[in-house]
Amino acid sequence: MPVAGWAEGEAMRRLLVLRNPSAGGAGDEAHDVVMAVLKEHADVVEVTAGDPRDLAGLLGEHPGRDPVAVGGDGTLHGVVAALSARGELKTRTVGLVPLGTGNDMARALGIPLEPSQAARVVTGGVERRMDLLYDDQGGIVVNAVHLGVGVAAGQAATALKPVLRRFAYAAGGLAAGVRARGWRVRVEVDGRVLADGRRRVLMVGVGNGTSIGGGTPLTPGARPDDGLADVMVSFSTGPVRRLVYGVLLRLGRHGRQDTVVFARGSRIQISGPASEVNADGEITGPVSGRTWTVTPAAWRITVPSPVPPPG
Repeated sequence: MPVAGWAEGEAMRRLLVLRNPSAGGAGDEAHDVVMAVLKEHADVVEVTAGDPRDLAGLLGEHPGRDPVAVGGDGTLHGVVAALSARGELKTRTVGLVPLGTGNDMARALGIPLEPSQAARVVTGGVERRMDLLYDDQGGIVVNAVHLGVGVAAGQAATALKPVLRRFAYAAGGLAAGVRARGWRVRVEVDGRVLADGRRRVLMVGVGNGTSIGGGTPLTPGARPDDGLADVMVSFSTGPVRRLVYGVLLRLGRHGRQDTVVFARGSRIQISGPASEVNADGEITGPVSGRTWTVTPAAWRITVPSPVPPPG
């Protein structure tokens, strides 16, 4: 059977499915459905990639195959990082089947969260060039990086995931918001100072994608292919303002608070007392300073084909 979007007689697309067995969003049944769809439309090899350190080697063992990340944002981050390390970001197009807990980059790109539909996008979608954030230590950010109360929320959510699944982020955010008193950090975007380090901030977010934590719209106006990152700084540190911020953040309306500011730029610097940061769902640090720079059109991913206008 010919591959969707491929001409008759053209070779089937060759895929390398990189499965993360620890991704927390779906079980074996969903994975079996995904594999059935992919194998129907492509030449597929599947490998298990439980440790991100193994990804570069697995990619090297299967040259000429486009990788398919089967998992969450952390799995996608690992695949893109491995391609970057191998110098293959522009020669191998990534597919994504979002079987994780948050799946925020899939949400930003319109990739279906239903497994079989996402698999059909991998084999029949179109290529989209994506920006990538590099930090000054060689790390990458595919979707978003943030610090402050969001990190504390992520840490609380990790312990709750086995029980609450996708609701763990909301519960973690509530618990963290009650305790947070703010952090003294300096934030600069292309040389413009958003926070000078004297006033406490509740949260700083840098978004290439739009959301974190399974759909919380941190930077709702962000576009992952416009050459810029969206930056959000919340100064909502008082007890009432923290509560209001948490509610509005979940609704994507936190920009209505006069204690929340947004900016857009290609170079973001954050400095202050050592604190942990959350990049694509993975918590690292503590670090006392970090700079992120946007590299436009750095990598490629398969997304749904645009729907033609009626008539």
